[in-house]
Amino acid sequence: MIRLVELSKSYRIHGRRHVVADRITATFPAGVSVALLGRNGAGKSSLLKMIAGTMEPTSGQILAQGSVSYPVGFAGSFHGDLSGAQNVRFVARIYGVDSDELVDFVADFAELGRHFHEPFRTYSSGMRARLSFGASMGLPFDHYLIDEVTSVGDARFRKKSERMLRDRLRTAGAIYVSHSLGQVRKLCTCGAVLEGGRLTWHETLRDAILHHQRNLTRG
Repeated sequence: MIRLVELSKSYRIHGRRHVVADRITATFPAGVSVALLGRNGAGKSSLLKMIAGTMEPTSGQILAQGSVSYPVGFAGSFHGDLSGAQNVRFVARIYGVDSDELVDFVADFAELGRHFHEPFRTYSSGMRARLSFGASMGLPFDHYLIDEVTSVGDARFRKKSERMLRDRLRTAGAIYVSHSLGQVRKLCTCGAVLEGGRLTWHETLRDAILHHQRNLTRG
């Protein structure tokens, strides 16, 4: 379970205050895949980063039972001068898993070839997402935070990523951000809509999608 208690986050862009979260109180149940929906710029990625602990909220609390992944697709914690393999070893040490096993898993899954042993700073955005996704899928989290990552790569790799994520979600929950409603329908069972700093929970995915679509038509 992940619980947000009076969570607020705001910052200034070009002199204007931008609100990401406005005293949000919500519970993401354990073992449930939740679609986090919202228009571009609503703050979905920022909310994932706060839940992961990589971004500080302005105020409020985030309480989690069980382990929570970093936002999959976000590679900000990887060191640019280390190779992909070295970064994966570092991640393994942080989470207390066998580094050789995780490196072998990511090397096979991410399909980076020789680039796996080259500096991370030389990677394209797609390669970075593959490395991040592979490392996360190789770790046994209770809650996965997924940010558009299954859209990376060609059709074969996207299907491979979806199969892997489905396998992990048999025993874990997820908060899933995607603009692809097709992907959302495949992977999620309920949803939450972020709009204007407020989060609205929906027990059914259908209601969440309808709410999100209404927001988009309002402009």
